[in-house]
Amino acid sequence: MSYTVPEPKIFACTQSAVLGEKIAQAYGTELGNVIFSRYSDGEFQPSFEESVRGARIFIIGSTNPGSENLMEMLLMLDAAKRASARHITAVMPYYGWARQDRKDKPRVPIAAKLIAKMLEAAGATRIITMDLHADQIQGFFEKPVDHLFASTLFLPYLRNLNLENLTIASPDMGGSKRAYAYSKALESDVVICYKQRAKANVISHMELIGDVEGKNVVLVDDLVDTAGTLTKAADLMMERGAVSVRAITTHGLLSGNAYEKIENSKLEELIVTDSIPITIKSDKVKVLSCAELFADVMHRVHHNTSIASKFLM
Repeated sequence: MSYTVPEPKIFACTQSAVLGEKIAQAYGTELGNVIFSRYSDGEFQPSFEESVRGARIFIIGSTNPGSENLMEMLLMLDAAKRASARHITAVMPYYGWARQDRKDKPRVPIAAKLIAKMLEAAGATRIITMDLHADQIQGFFEKPVDHLFASTLFLPYLRNLNLENLTIASPDMGGSKRAYAYSKALESDVVICYKQRAKANVISHMELIGDVEGKNVVLVDDLVDTAGTLTKAADLMMERGAVSVRAITTHGLLSGNAYEKIENSKLEELIVTDSIPITIKSDKVKVLSCAELFADVMHRVHHNTSIASKFLM
């Protein structure tokens, strides 16, 4: 007697609703029906308006701060667990709070580990995410983690630019591994910026390790927040003789006066994914959608086939 694997159901948290629609469309299905009831004091309650009993479900939601985005994901996971879903996968294009992945000084939390435990306690049986701030965050989970790379999207884009004298740059020492991986794939040179911070989001000093004179430089990073590092690095490289400077960053947080900094900087363009909704339009900010990447991986996970081809780096 043959058995047909039933198709999964896909739901989205409110802040990832647009991306969720794109992922569902790329998967070949419709986004599931979930509504949020809200109290006047701000408390909210998600409700699945269709049965998920015995089903595999994917819940799409980036957990960038504020904390409401994370709380939405946790409540939806708990609701799915209590509704007897068989497999519950948290699809988190951006895993928020990941910069707190270790104790860098006394008496501070390891938020990335705490959130991993919260997701599992809420009911997640699998995690799919992209470009974690630190690879070792995968080890914070006892459940399977599929860690995707946005290089799947960025490398074809960079190759299509046909830039001469291409050089890949890391805006800080921590991103050197990522920069070297891109430079190897693109057969290009690599340079690194060394920076010192006065405090979070404030750079006190930056130096360049390597030569960029006459080069078209592409800065590579996992996220851009206030854009202070990227814009300072771009300006420094243009001062050192670079022909052009672009930046590719997976997650566009773009908080504070980030857009103003980008517009006033020597950056030619900033390329990000739609892991986080980009709400302000800018001629310098280009968005590549990660919907097809996640839809393909979700399809492979559901049908128990390999996703190794999605790990370009």
